[in-house]
Amino acid sequence: MRVAIAGAGLAGLSCAKYLTDLGHTPILLESRDVLGGKVAAWKDEDGDWYETGLHIFFGAYPNMLQLFKELGIEDRLQWKEHSMIFNRPEKPGTYSRFDFPDLPAPINGVIAILRNNNMLTWPEKIRFGLGLIPAMIQGQKYVEEMDKYSFSEWLEQQNVPPRVEKEVFIAMSKALNFINPDEISATIILTALNRFLQEKNGSKMGFLDGSPTERLCQPIVDYITERGGEVRLNSPIRKFLLNADTSISGFQMGGSDEILTADAYVSAMPVDPLKLMLPEPWQQLDYFQKLEGLEGVPVINVHLWFDRKLTDIDHLLFSRSPLLSVYADMSNTCKAYSDPNRSMLELVLAPAKDWIGKSDQEIVAVTMAELEKLFPEQIPHQAKLLKSHVVKTPRSVYKAIPGAQACRPSQVTPIPNFFLTGDYTMQRYLGSMEGAVLSGKLTAQAISQDSALIDKQAQAAVVDSTLDGNSPTVNSQPRTPVTQ
Repeated sequence: MRVAIAGAGLAGLSCAKYLTDLGHTPILLESRDVLGGKVAAWKDEDGDWYETGLHIFFGAYPNMLQLFKELGIEDRLQWKEHSMIFNRPEKPGTYSRFDFPDLPAPINGVIAILRNNNMLTWPEKIRFGLGLIPAMIQGQKYVEEMDKYSFSEWLEQQNVPPRVEKEVFIAMSKALNFINPDEISATIILTALNRFLQEKNGSKMGFLDGSPTERLCQPIVDYITERGGEVRLNSPIRKFLLNADTSISGFQMGGSDEILTADAYVSAMPVDPLKLMLPEPWQQLDYFQKLEGLEGVPVINVHLWFDRKLTDIDHLLFSRSPLLSVYADMSNTCKAYSDPNRSMLELVLAPAKDWIGKSDQEIVAVTMAELEKLFPEQIPHQAKLLKSHVVKTPRSVYKAIPGAQACRPSQVTPIPNFFLTGDYTMQRYLGSMEGAVLSGKLTAQAISQDSALIDKQAQAAVVDSTLDGNSPTVNSQPRTPVTQ
């Protein structure tokens, strides 16, 4: 089958990759001049990379790790020591660590929590551990049911002291979905905790050894094109053209009269632009109306280059700042950005809703003010800011508020030849790089399943026609989502 895919983020790239593995021919269309979507990166005039976000790979990302293996690029992941490191606002310039020993899960996670005495007291640890028992016993079923509560509400129901939220989970909530615990669905954090505690290396973190565009996205493109697929940049889609039965007849391409046709069509666009593209006949369907309950959350990524080293820590850091989420000195963590004499900090500003409309200068100024608290000895007296880049994403991953799970669509739509892929679609890894890759794989499987069904029906129709002398016909059958 020939399959047209709108969007060359990780979901679209993954979908195209797995379609080629299944014997189909993808045509991947990207509106911008850069690959990667929410993991896109660019080079500035000095040859330095700056990225859409601070992208961390976890041991609990089996589909992403499998993709690296299939592409033969596993050595591009730089794994860090198994630890989670938090700044200590009460003691500026110092850190608190959760170090995971080399033991089976969940023993290693329990020991990591129990050995940390800087952030939580023993009564707080015990109360939080008791609160997690229902999730550990009942598993994902319980976790999904908690989508009706924010994580703050869930903590209160479990009688977990408010200081636990303040000390640990504000930082974790912002790292997972760029919003605070009073907004985020309890399902999101409980899902992450389940993965981190149930898998030995689930919370172990890795950095890519260079820019995602060059070191991850381009190898996927090479894989696709070497097997007969196409990838086109600067190829926006203006309109979905429909047949009389409201199935897609083609993509009307922007900036030209070209109409691209295929056997199947996929939207790998984020949910917000997809909603704007939906043809009027589709908008009345319950499947598409539920998308109104999903919207992207704003995110700002800040890159700051300094004239000296601010830290030697080779890891992700949780800032525990009211404004900043996580950050890393990429001159330590990333091989391609390495510099023994200078620091390049990459920081995520979240929640960003009050800052997305501000100027780059205002954003850099407020970020520097926060950094004075994190590096009081160096900033502002010693370290000089050499340059900066600010990357704004007004609509990033879907905002995972309570009730959002029910709005997430399957990859199979009611439209016979139209499919969805993206981290917002329903799969077990939520809005993340892992979720994007898994969704692409599921979409490719669903398309191939439909292809096999159509081929089987066509063969049966041909046999029937030879018996009764009639023209071959193909009867439509209801489609079911691929089992995850």
